[in-house]
Amino acid sequence: MNIRLHANATTTPKIRRFIRESDRPIAQLAKELHVSEDTIRRWKRRDRVADGSHTPHRLQTTLTPAQEVVVVELRKTLLLPLDDLLVVTREFIHPEASRSALDRCLRRHGVANLKALLPKEEGPKTPVKRFKADEPGFVHVDIKYLPQMPDADQRTYLFAAIDRATRWVYVEILKDKSATSAGGFLKRLIDKAPFTINKLLTDNGKEFTDRFCATGERHPTGAHAFDRVCSDNRIEHRLIKPRTPQTNGMIERFNGRIADVLRTHRFDSTASLQTTLKRFVYLYNHHIPQKGLHHKTPLQILKYWYAQKPSLFKKNLRNHPGSDMKGCFSISFSSAALRRSMFSGSEKRGRRR
Repeated sequence: MNIRLHANATTTPKIRRFIRESDRPIAQLAKELHVSEDTIRRWKRRDRVADGSHTPHRLQTTLTPAQEVVVVELRKTLLLPLDDLLVVTREFIHPEASRSALDRCLRRHGVANLKALLPKEEGPKTPVKRFKADEPGFVHVDIKYLPQMPDADQRTYLFAAIDRATRWVYVEILKDKSATSAGGFLKRLIDKAPFTINKLLTDNGKEFTDRFCATGERHPTGAHAFDRVCSDNRIEHRLIKPRTPQTNGMIERFNGRIADVLRTHRFDSTASLQTTLKRFVYLYNHHIPQKGLHHKTPLQILKYWYAQKPSLFKKNLRNHPGSDMKGCFSISFSSAALRRSMFSGSEKRGRRR
């Protein structure tokens, strides 16, 4: 039998039991057992002979109880890994939170095991088809509807592009999803991307192609505004098969993350929506490790590819100011003021619905 006693304990469980069961006076027991009278009184009051817990009754935690509730809900709702959750916590909840403190918080609330939180699938598992390994320059593009803000008279659209090899993301919020807007987005994407884009994958929307017309499916004419931009820049424009959005699954998953941000935040204006999305894209490119990148960030993979094959890049990454290369990872919005105030402050916008 293993007995765990405090290092400074003056009694054993056997002596403590004898004290509790004895009818002798306290002074006599103390003298006989060579302990203080306070020790005798203490063990007579207790209902067990084992040492009590030395854990403080009130833990000195970085996060407040209310903040811990938010963190736990984020863990359950978004199913974020610890490192991703740490980035979000530092940005939106508490900038001084440490990884170990966050881990202890998750353990206290019983949500430390991420696999246990994942929904269990019934039936045989479908084998996952992974994208072919490519060099930087193969970009997936898609559009996502954004909710209409209280101060806006119409809804807006999020144009998003993600590089297959590095997971580098570029987004813009535009007022419509016309072919002209799509062509303009592509021109700015080509200008902002640090690497040379040689392939593009999109769906069959009218903003991207004229593959489908009133008479049905046809071969793209090449006269579409988006195709003309591709042709002028020697970019191969590929289209997914009709009714197979999973082919463009990489950008669809990123749009899913955007949907999670929209679902877990409350926005009072268009500016607050734009600022929050801008911060999220910054975090995604610079700080959130990706499982598909062996737990590296897009920025780290970009630097890796630049060291291996600098010929793929049209911008010298080392010439950009700062280690985060902000000039390379800008996010374009219609508001010039937002461009000037990129990531200013750390306003909390994590209010739950």
